[in-house]
Amino acid sequence: MEREILKEMQKRMVKNFLDAVILAELRNANAFSGYDVIDFIHKKFGMLISSGTVYAILYSMERKGLIKNVWAQRKRVYTLTDKGRETINAISKSKEEIQRFMRILIST
Repeated sequence: MEREILKEMQKRMVKNFLDAVILAELRNANAFSGYDVIDFIHKKFGMLISSGTVYAILYSMERKGLIKNVWAQRKRVYTLTDKGRETINAISKSKEEIQRFMRILIST
């Protein structure tokens, strides 16, 4: 039972923070397609996310100016913008604050 609860929490966290996961991976990979995001999430977290979920997040991130798309080899790939790079850097710098908030959140 405990394992199932943990797995469900991990799934919720990945889905809720999918934009941050994508930004972090784009910082390392330079370019990602929607399929690459699905594959990455599956390999790293052992879960499948629908293409609709992924593309909705990608389009939202693009509208916010965090990523931009380019066509490469008959597919659309996404890269970080300066705003996206600044955003993931700010998130990375705030890691300890985020962890402290999570500890407070689950200790209540």
